[in-house]
Amino acid sequence: MPVFEYKAYAPSGKPTRGIVEAENSKAARMKMKKQGFAVYEIGEKLTSKASAASNQAAQGLFGGRASVKDVAMMTRQLASLIKANIPLVECLAAMVEQAEIPQIKLVLAQVRQDVNEGASLGKAMAKHPKVFDNIFVNMIEAGESSGTLNLVLLRLADLKESQMRLRSKIISGMTYPALMMGVATILLIVIFTFVIPKLTAVFDSMNKKMPPLTIFLMNVSDLLVNYWYLIFGGGFLGMMMFLKFINSDAGKPQWDAFKLKLPVVGPLIRMIGVTRFSSTMSTLLGSGVPILSAMNIAKNLVGNTLMARAIADARDNITEGQSIADPLRRSGQFPPMVIHMISIGEKTGELPAMLKNVSETYEEQVATRIDGMTALLEPLMIIVMGGMVGTIVMAVFVPLMDISNIN
Repeated sequence: MPVFEYKAYAPSGKPTRGIVEAENSKAARMKMKKQGFAVYEIGEKLTSKASAASNQAAQGLFGGRASVKDVAMMTRQLASLIKANIPLVECLAAMVEQAEIPQIKLVLAQVRQDVNEGASLGKAMAKHPKVFDNIFVNMIEAGESSGTLNLVLLRLADLKESQMRLRSKIISGMTYPALMMGVATILLIVIFTFVIPKLTAVFDSMNKKMPPLTIFLMNVSDLLVNYWYLIFGGGFLGMMMFLKFINSDAGKPQWDAFKLKLPVVGPLIRMIGVTRFSSTMSTLLGSGVPILSAMNIAKNLVGNTLMARAIADARDNITEGQSIADPLRRSGQFPPMVIHMISIGEKTGELPAMLKNVSETYEEQVATRIDGMTALLEPLMIIVMGGMVGTIVMAVFVPLMDISNIN
């Protein structure tokens, strides 16, 4: 359905602007007139297809979703406006005016339009899952029903900012090793495809017996030069099969179990899962979301099927009138300290506060662990690269030195 941008006088006489969906401009004017608006300018802005294209262009490579930083900033601004006792429709109108990102501007305008037509804020936001995820919508609905919308929005902003910090820490920690690995791979490809073939021709013309290491490198170079399409094709096919396996119903649990058993990476993955679970549960429960709904959302965010299964079992326990801590303990997927704090929280009725303490503690541990891994990986990568290049240099240039000595 076409989307029209309008300028009008509100029933209060105040000039306003926004967007409205309608079949044509005449229907759009009639729709606004029924709401008491005196439209003095209207024009088609985006069709649904253009809107989708605009959203995709605005998001680039981020999968069509608004960035966590943008959503967190928007949420905190909306909380401040609502706290000032400004009517919700006017708050959303102000947010539309000051929004700089095209996708968020358009979505907020559509949310404002739906709210103005009588929909709740939660229902209006639920129509835009690429911007407002399941956690966001559930918490907004809980805040509206309990009359604590501004408090819920602040908690949502805190949650989004916490997720942003964790994601940024992981990305920044992995960037340097990934860059080093990429440089090393390019360097090796250049050596094996351009340098060694030329030296092989020199060695063959000398008719001199080469060391075993040199012969091995020459054979590897010959394979890369003459059969590169088979190597890369086989590697690509193998990668596709591997990705298909780890995303299948049978393969994903096995892959997740393998990752948790890795010496250094496994404990970090578990910490990240615990952080996501505890921070999400703390925010949802503190905002008045029912515990069954909160656990159903949290299990989809831990990023590991084994941990998600443990949370699902705990959720089933609650429906039977039992505790959360026991099935989590039996699963063996959650650290004893987390189980202990959840158990205390259940007994004292302070589960959200306990979970918040867990999330803060583990967020710090994740940051410390990533810093330690980064500090260890940097010299390790340099040593590995130096060793590889040094081995190649010895294998290639020792025979050259022997030849020059003979001459």
